[in-house]
Amino acid sequence: MLTKNISKFVLFTGLVSSLLYSCKDKVDLPNQPVDSYSQVYMPEAVNNPVVKTFKITDSLQTATYGANFGGQNYPTSDIPITFTVNGAMVDSFNVVNKTNYALLPAGTYTLSNPTATILKGQLSTSPFTISFKTKGADAMDALKTYLLPVSISTTAVKVNQTLRTTFYQVKAQPDFNDYPNYDRSKWQVIGFSSQEASGEGPNNGRAIFALDGNINTFWHSNWSGAAPGPPHYIIIDMGAVATLHGLSFVGRQGDGGGKPNEVNVQVSSDNITWVDAGTFNLLNNKDLQQQFLPGGFKNARYFKVTINSAYNASYMQIAELNAF
Repeated sequence: MLTKNISKFVLFTGLVSSLLYSCKDKVDLPNQPVDSYSQVYMPEAVNNPVVKTFKITDSLQTATYGANFGGQNYPTSDIPITFTVNGAMVDSFNVVNKTNYALLPAGTYTLSNPTATILKGQLSTSPFTISFKTKGADAMDALKTYLLPVSISTTAVKVNQTLRTTFYQVKAQPDFNDYPNYDRSKWQVIGFSSQEASGEGPNNGRAIFALDGNINTFWHSNWSGAAPGPPHYIIIDMGAVATLHGLSFVGRQGDGGGKPNEVNVQVSSDNITWVDAGTFNLLNNKDLQQQFLPGGFKNARYFKVTINSAYNASYMQIAELNAF
């Protein structure tokens, strides 16, 4: 019985092989030149966007770039590559990703090699370096997110259009430890929306108590007789022009409502013309909270802090306000 089954299997496989062979003879495959599959691309573009957060330092910060060859075989001749910053692609990136990033200014970066060659028999250029300035003249603005689209071109082979451009999304992020608080001894409160002048006692509640260095006192919006809702604001004269990097807040040392939530900052050199420096949110706690200005560092003598909303209350209270 086993011999008989083996014979049937051998006969069956032989018939199948004959059919496959005869079918193969009848297939007319189209001509497909190998060169049509050869393309160059930027390997960094596989991970678009390439997000880089740099320290603010005198040293240049870097990112890498280069070009690769893809195909069935190795290149049979040298492939010249040109790298260019394609600023026009920032708009299309922002539309697709619903962002509003700016093109990185030309003076803030340098491409080490604007041109390169993928040598015959090789699959890539050497890795090259983009150097970024985060401090000093021509440095990028701190805390602002930029785009740098770097594209490749060549006439030697096709370019993979999907991986033709690498988008470098870059930002210079300061370290809070590098920015101590300014001396407040010459500061003056020159304006505020309201204050609690009597209800919190003789040494509390008024706007000046946000600057007294005591976390157990506080500025409270008016609540006795009137109780205005947000926005609540305070205007500070620092006495001289300084570079305002950010602000720090300490909430009232209790667990009640009224701690600032959404905060806007404006700055001025003359107390007449004001420039928006950004809006941010604080946490609902009584700890020290530091915030860099979202709009970047600003030179100013005056600053205005506006509390657009507070946690669980229409009133507002702050224990300490500092700038750095």
